[in-house]
Order: sequence, then structure tokens, then C-alpha cells
Amino acid sequence: MSDFEPFYDVSRSYEDNYEQGPFGAFAEALKDGNGADAAGTTSEGASASFLGQPVNLPFGIPAGPLLNSRFTTAAFRMGFDLATYKTVRSRAWGCNPFPNVLAVHPKSADGSLTPGSAELDEGVLADTNYETPISISNSFGVPSQSPDAWQPDMRVAIEAAGPGQVLVPSFQGSRVEGMSEEEYIADHATTARLVKETGAKLMVMNTSCPNEGHNRLLCHNPLLVGRITEAVKQEIGDIPLMVKLAYIPSDDALELMVRSTVGHGTVQGFSTINTISAKLVDANGNQALPGAGRDRSGVCGNAIRGAGLDMVARLAAIREKLGLDFAINGVGGVVSPADYQAYRDAGADSVMSATGAMWDAELAHKIKASR
Repeated sequence: MSDFEPFYDVSRSYEDNYEQGPFGAFAEALKDGNGADAAGTTSEGASASFLGQPVNLPFGIPAGPLLNSRFTTAAFRMGFDLATYKTVRSRAWGCNPFPNVLAVHPKSADGSLTPGSAELDEGVLADTNYETPISISNSFGVPSQSPDAWQPDMRVAIEAAGPGQVLVPSFQGSRVEGMSEEEYIADHATTARLVKETGAKLMVMNTSCPNEGHNRLLCHNPLLVGRITEAVKQEIGDIPLMVKLAYIPSDDALELMVRSTVGHGTVQGFSTINTISAKLVDANGNQALPGAGRDRSGVCGNAIRGAGLDMVARLAAIREKLGLDFAINGVGGVVSPADYQAYRDAGADSVMSATGAMWDAELAHKIKASR
């Protein structure tokens, strides 16, 4: 892998990537002209939709590696018709210390991780030996620029979308010490309003990162998510809202999430999954990522595809059972055209790839060529 350069350079800090990226083929795409990728458009026009917006192919990149408008514009030019602007907050928020990304090597023959398995707590090997099919750590802590920086940049990102392409802003609330639950809910609504002010046509709310404390996720509290989405909808009105979920093992809890949100008319879709939390160790069994509170990290890429497909299939079953209309965006371990099709077959209306796209800038073109 030494001769390959991901568009997010894992050997550089988050700050360096933000200021200097993207790299590799994405950097070349920014030099190649003024418009969106020609392979992403057809004379017949967009053939699919994403939360009501026409798209050429319902495939793109989820929240994570597209740090600013340069990254999202490059993604559009490389044929990714859905480009998600990395999760923003109502205030500036720092990144976890470098390194943030390591290669992760599960023990299973196919490189997969199983939610709830002992391996997740006993330790999974992580190092700098990046191999395909790729799985990596995701230990950033959801950094964000201040609204004074990200709002104008998000407007640029939205305008850079070509025909049949959509910029997908991601946002979340920020829990700080001493904040009441009502203030926490209000912070989500405030951030959603700031996103709306950029001219966003839709948005996704992140409930799947440990913003509730160490290894605690907002999506594990469906009733609170329901209250938050009600407050958010009061701010954004008819703008479609999608919620990003982690893996939820309980069917009852997942159904409660749907009833608490879609059932109240506040949410129009779910994006799932984000990562699977695992204890990461080096070859000697020691903590792989340096620093207090970083013994565990979210793992993404090839290792989580099975869990992602499972969540999509279960959401699709709940959708049919309840007779509710909501979109499902499948995420996790998409590294090939076959993976894209597997998610569609499982019930996903759209599909996204972060790690797979980082290691294969041509992935969108390959999926389009395979259809």
C-alpha cells in the first residue's frame, strides 16, 4: 500500500488534512476543470432520488473524511453523487490527538467483526500495516470548526454540486459540562438552524458518536432522540432530516427509535451504521492509540459490513411491519460494486462508503460501470 495515497492522508494530522487536503486522485480532480464529473451525469437526467433530491446514482461518501468544500467538491468530480460534509457543531471543537487512524486486523478469516463478540473487549490488533480489504480505526472525537468558518464553506460546498448531485450536511449537538438536558436539546436545534442558513436542501443528525460520554451513544436513548428531533424540526421545517445510527442490537430498541421519530413525523430517514467500538491493541497487547480514554475506538471499513447489512435489513423489516415511509441509507464496509448491490438488496435506498472510498477513489466510477 506504500504507493497509494488516500484522499485523507492518515499519516498527517487532522489539522494538516483540513488545511492541505485532499490528496491523491481527489487533489488531481480539483485541477481538472470547473464542472462535476461527466460520468455522473446522463442526458436523461437523474435516475434516482435521495430524500426528495434527484441524484444520478444514490451512492456517495458519509460523514467523516470530507472535511471541507475542497474535499466535497473533489468527491463530486470523482463521481460520488452524495457528498456528506463532515459533522459540524454550534461551536469549535478540537480533534483527538494524532494518530487518529490505524489499520485494524480482526482475527476472522474474512476480516469481519461481530457486534457483541468477546474479541471487541479482549483486543483487536491495530498497526500501520494498511492492507485491502481495508479496516481502520476512527478516533477523531468529532472535531468541528466554528460556525463562522464552516457556514460560508458549506455554502461553497453546496454550490459545487453538479447536476444530479447533492451536498449532505451532517451536524450534532454538543454536550458540555454543566449543561442541562434541555440545553443539550436546544444546542441540536441551534446547530440545525445554522445548517439551514447555508441553503442546505436536507441534513443528517449524528447520534452515533460517543457524544454522551465514554462509549455512550445518543442513539441508545431513542426517547431522547425523539425529543431532539422534534426540536430540530421546529427549526428546519420541511427540510428532510435523516438520523445517523450506530449498530443497535435490540429489535425492540430499533423499533422504538423508528416510532419515536418517523412515527411522530420528525425524521424522514436513517443512515446506518457508523462504526463498531473495539479495544485496539498493538502486537504486544498494549493500547494501540496513545492517550487517556483511547483504549477503545470505532472501527470502520471491511470489518463492519456484516453489521451494516444486518441493520439495514432489520430497519427495512420494521419499515414494512409498521407501514411507515422512510429512507434507509446503508453504510459500512462498502469496498466494491458487489457491496453496493448487497446493501440495495438488503433494503437500502442509498449507499455510502467512507473507508472504501478513501482507499479507492474510483469506487463510484466502478459502481456506475457495473450497472
